Amino acid sequence: MQQEMKYIYMVYQKGSFSKAAQALYMTQPALSIAVQRVENEIGMPIFRRDHQPLELTEAGRVYIAKIQEIQFLEYQLEQQLGDLSQLKTGRLRLGGSHYLNSYVLPPVLAAYREKWPGIRLELKEASSAELLPMLKDNLIDLTFTVSSSAKDPFYRISAFEDRVLLAVPASLPVNGRLAAHAMTASDVLKGVHLTEAVPAADIACFSDTPFLLLTPGNNLYSRAVSIFQDRGVTPPVVMEVSQLVTAFHLCGAGLGATFISDRLVTVPDDRVLYYRLDSPLTSRHFDIVIPGKTYVSVAQKAFVELFTGYYQPAGSGTAPKGETPS
Repeated sequence: MQQEMKYIYMVYQKGSFSKAAQALYMTQPALSIAVQRVENEIGMPIFRRDHQPLELTEAGRVYIAKIQEIQFLEYQLEQQLGDLSQLKTGRLRLGGSHYLNSYVLPPVLAAYREKWPGIRLELKEASSAELLPMLKDNLIDLTFTVSSSAKDPFYRISAFEDRVLLAVPASLPVNGRLAAHAMTASDVLKGVHLTEAVPAADIACFSDTPFLLLTPGNNLYSRAVSIFQDRGVTPPVVMEVSQLVTAFHLCGAGLGATFISDRLVTVPDDRVLYYRLDSPLTSRHFDIVIPGKTYVSVAQKAFVELFTGYYQPAGSGTAPKGETPS
């Protein structure tokens, strides 16, 4: 791709010439001259400079769309040439939330790196609401989701499951009334929450408990709202945060109860007690998601095989959904 196109695309991504110049390690006047040269060549402006952040003109939208097409073709070429090396060289761009990148992916990435050191792994972090659009825009090669839609163009492979638990600071008085339902971190690590050895708690018992929720757009926010609504509960919400891991740490500090994944419980800790809830929404199934209409590289296929082999029991197999890509 031509250098001027890279400049223009960076301005589009950053929304300003100053931020783009900083990212490109060049001066703002030099960047402005380069963009103006292209605008003079096509005879139309690409950006509306009287808006902050910058907005694209109609010509700019066409120009950026073509840049994205070129980027996509270049990356496909890179993938297909890399496949000829049989995983000796190449690149794999993974997208995940902070939860996935910190608690689910590390052992698989370590095994992948050890097995195929020539593949450059790029790990991008974003909220769950941003990941599918990033996949659609060809910014990542695969991601994970608990959401599914028959209308989207993606191809899904069954990946792993987790269980949603209610985490409550041990210092809160509500725990005294629910001692028969409470589990410690050690119980969760033993898998007690996956059985009925400890009875499920009613979310209505926590109607006066301060809560920490994820921000709208997160899957666990939607599930939490539905769990509350099913029982007609409107608890006090003291804070909303964008990351599941942040909510868990704030819970450990005593700020309030929150919904977490059981995979966050990795060490014994007496600051938090856990409750199993009687709701189908506490069982989550994650899929690996890849584009359904594009070339799938050997590096992508190798990652899928390695991941499913690590997280799925022997003989469980995978459950592809959607049209099988080439």
